[in-house]
Amino acid sequence: MVQRRLIPSYIFLIIVSFISVFPLYWMMTAATNTTVDVARGKIIFGSHLAENMSKLLAGQNLWGSMGNSFLYSLAQTLVAIFVCSLAGYGFELYHDNAKDRLFAILLLAMMVPGVATMIPLFKMMSKMGFLNTVWGFMLPAISTPFLIMMFRQNSRSFPVDIMEAARIDGLSEFGIYWRMYMPVMKATYAAAGVITFMNAWNAYLWPRVVMTDPKAQTMPMLIANLAAGYSVDYGVLMLGVLFCSIPTMIVFFVLQKQFAEGITGSVK
Repeated sequence: MVQRRLIPSYIFLIIVSFISVFPLYWMMTAATNTTVDVARGKIIFGSHLAENMSKLLAGQNLWGSMGNSFLYSLAQTLVAIFVCSLAGYGFELYHDNAKDRLFAILLLAMMVPGVATMIPLFKMMSKMGFLNTVWGFMLPAISTPFLIMMFRQNSRSFPVDIMEAARIDGLSEFGIYWRMYMPVMKATYAAAGVITFMNAWNAYLWPRVVMTDPKAQTMPMLIANLAAGYSVDYGVLMLGVLFCSIPTMIVFFVLQKQFAEGITGSVK
């Protein structure tokens, strides 16, 4: 009797799952078909994968763009989670009223649109000689109010008694952060890493502004190049989109458990 009541729920979940997975399936099938087949709505795998791959490699610097995206995204992820976790750690575990006011001002920065700061940031990067470099790509995004807030919220569950015991044992303040805080908060680091990596990998507007050299282009910029022009080869375009999507899917599926735990902790 109980199982019969669950049948509508199962049917609903199956339908929603199919709707969610179908765009990914269509992207994979389109990557193996020609433009004509894609335009006709063909949703089965074709035999033009090798042809589309050769066109993609001939027209775009695929491996160079993949390498740039990996380098930029990995560097931004590592630096951002270190800076934001250190800030969240300090805001919560060294708490006072002045830090609360500073944190409120920091949250107000979330209301400022990124487009409004793009011209000043470009001038700064240009004067410092950071155009077409990993520094120019990641510096504007290594400290975000959202990540700082997430680390601050999750730091409320960190046992303060451990800090007192560590101080008595002679551990330095940074040693407490490095050797005790980071292992305890690993789920939060995983969630922040997934969010930061995906944002960095999918970033388009700022890299388009600061990366003026074609050799420094990222995968989203490569996809934009494939979609530009009067005639678009949709098979090649979907193959490029597939290559662009695979790394973020791998990162999410590997860290999905820790991601869920970290996000749940920040909500609490």
